[in-house]
Amino acid sequence: MRELTNGLLFPEGPVALPDGSVALVEIARKTVTVVEADGTKRVLAEPGGGPNGLAMGSDGAFYVTNNGGFEFHTDGDGVRPTVQATAYSGGRLERIDRATGAVQALYTGTGNGHALRGPNDLVVDRQGGIWFTDLGKRRARDLDYGGVYYAAADGSAITEAVHPFLTANGIGLSPDETVLYVAETEGARLWAFDLDAPGRIRKHPWPSPHGGRLVYTAGGVYERFDSLAVEASGNICVATLMNGGISVIAPSGELVQFVPMPDRYTTNICFGGPDLRTAYITLSQSGRLVAMDWPRAGLKLNFLNG
Repeated sequence: MRELTNGLLFPEGPVALPDGSVALVEIARKTVTVVEADGTKRVLAEPGGGPNGLAMGSDGAFYVTNNGGFEFHTDGDGVRPTVQATAYSGGRLERIDRATGAVQALYTGTGNGHALRGPNDLVVDRQGGIWFTDLGKRRARDLDYGGVYYAAADGSAITEAVHPFLTANGIGLSPDETVLYVAETEGARLWAFDLDAPGRIRKHPWPSPHGGRLVYTAGGVYERFDSLAVEASGNICVATLMNGGISVIAPSGELVQFVPMPDRYTTNICFGGPDLRTAYITLSQSGRLVAMDWPRAGLKLNFLNG
């Protein structure tokens, strides 16, 4: 493991860029930040609220899932999010101009009269459409149901594809884009949604709670699932909280590997480098971005990695 930089305020959403830099969000700083290859940092944009996930769109802009803000607890181990921010500014999906840092809110609602609560993570398909999750927000005595949404990058249309979904977090597509994977935080479950077409889910009947099929669930240890990335082989790499590491799960449901990391809030992973065999991992409680050689190649993302 190689530490690329530290001093970040709860980093998430890493995107490895072709020039060797890594863009990410700092949820507690409320910024989109670029970590250069030499470890120096620069703020690209200040969307406020709680920028949570980051991806590059078909137009070369960054797209951000903004959860509207958390309260944070700081102790000797670092920083961690707790409940909905007192100054909660509402959930939204945003576009960031990479040249100017200008922020544009594309969606604040679900398309059926409800507000987005806590958008969390996103992935862009081959058509340029954006799949994203809404984790919901937790308050002292209650929490929201979240969901999964499909949105046009130009702000013209959004579809609520899955609802309700309790704590929908990481999201990714299989290499052939026929399966959408969603990580459930509090149950430490990985779900698969079969796709009939871009933006269209073929739902499984009851007893599925939302139309997905269960791929994997953790057992025997307290874990929570966060964001994810997919390998070229089709394995799903899920950032695993509390146990602190990356759970590599086969599409058939076996745990291929668990890679322990020195932070209970190991929140995200992405792949970069010329052969996509470098894993960039956010260690959020301790505020670090690290890199390590990965035994298998990551999946080439649409509109990125050349």
